[in-house]
Amino acid sequence: MHELYKQIADAVVAMQKDDVKRLAEQALNEGLPPEEAIEKGLAAGMTRVGELFASKEYFVPELLVCSRAMNAGFDILKSKVVEGKIISKGTVVIGVVDGDYHDIGKNIVKLMLEAAGFRLVDLGRNVTAQKFTSAVITEKPDIAALSTLMTTTMDSMADIVLALQRENSDVKIMVGGAPVNEDFAKSIDAHFYGDNAREAVIGAHELLGITI
Repeated sequence: MHELYKQIADAVVAMQKDDVKRLAEQALNEGLPPEEAIEKGLAAGMTRVGELFASKEYFVPELLVCSRAMNAGFDILKSKVVEGKIISKGTVVIGVVDGDYHDIGKNIVKLMLEAAGFRLVDLGRNVTAQKFTSAVITEKPDIAALSTLMTTTMDSMADIVLALQRENSDVKIMVGGAPVNEDFAKSIDAHFYGDNAREAVIGAHELLGITI
């Protein structure tokens, strides 16, 4: 792997936005494939950030600054990517379930999945079963990701999972959030439970049979 890719990844982890921009421009000047710089530099850096977040070495503020650094590099590289060179790994419809307005966890998972190469359709907060199923019909996602931070809305999560399964038996369902655990996920027939954003990224790959 080209040393410059490692430098880009390191700069993302170090939250050095200006360095990421400079290195992204250097990669283009040296004739390196921009899609490789994105995958092996920017995305690899965000993968390490996700690991640091999962191990509680980084927290939400660090995660957000790292994402800004990554996006700064992405803005430079994406315009030089040949159309079709970067193919989305799959589409994920994501939202916080009906009755819950807490979306910081959902936003972090969305950020990490986007950095990993997935296309995200964000339904926001307080998402009803009808809105989820409508999005599945319209967007034809590979995965539906449901989040909640409140024990009082766990029944809503169960109802949404049931509605999605009735509508589309092919869509993979992943769930997460503070009150949710593996046993609950199994009880509502979700396909995957993730304890944090890093696990959600790993789970999305596993559900679609993609090797990281």
